[in-house]
Amino acid sequence: MIGRVLCRLLVADGHAVVGTTRSPEKLAMLRGIGVEPMLVDVFDAASLREVVCRARPEVVVHQLTDLPDALDPAKMAAARVRNARIREIGTRNLIAAAVAAGARRLVAQSVAFAYAPGSLPHDETAPLNVDDADAGITARGVASLEGQVLAAPAAGIVLRYGKFYGAGTGFDAPPHGGPVHVEAAADAARRACTRGAAGIYNVAEDEGVVSSKKAIAELGWDANFRISAEHGQ
Repeated sequence: MIGRVLCRLLVADGHAVVGTTRSPEKLAMLRGIGVEPMLVDVFDAASLREVVCRARPEVVVHQLTDLPDALDPAKMAAARVRNARIREIGTRNLIAAAVAAGARRLVAQSVAFAYAPGSLPHDETAPLNVDDADAGITARGVASLEGQVLAAPAAGIVLRYGKFYGAGTGFDAPPHGGPVHVEAAADAARRACTRGAAGIYNVAEDEGVVSSKKAIAELGWDANFRISAEHGQ
């Protein structure tokens, strides 16, 4: 959901973008939006290292997820397990490849709905809900991803996204609990590629649940960003 929008934004800004996918059928789509496609699985550490080192990126953006369309409730239990594996092992492999390639900056997707119950709105210092029996698998995966990114020998930026809505997400209207439009979320990643100190940033609309003041102040992020507005359409 984020990757395609983000790639378009980065290409429009004049960046050379290499995009990875594990699906051969997506290669043509990536070329069509101006991206050099690379076919690789993040769990194949040796191949991933080879691909990333060949690209020699200045910035590596980690937007890897494995979720069903429209977050189909019947499939979410299995998806949470797969996502936790990506966040732990996939992140480890990607960071190792990025470091080997000499990347100076890492930008990683996290979530702003894994906080432990507490006073609202949650800011970036609030604890994650790692001890919850049901939600803990997501929070523990998030904690692993974030810890690895922040400990890496590169400037690591973690974007805790709110609940997505907009084209391609399966949700037209903002969901309750800290929503974020998919295009505004992609714009946050675009901004984090070139600005902002290492650390964690909430990226969600002001609904009283999540505070995004840090992203607004340090990244210049605006929850109302839309591609059509930027291009004057």
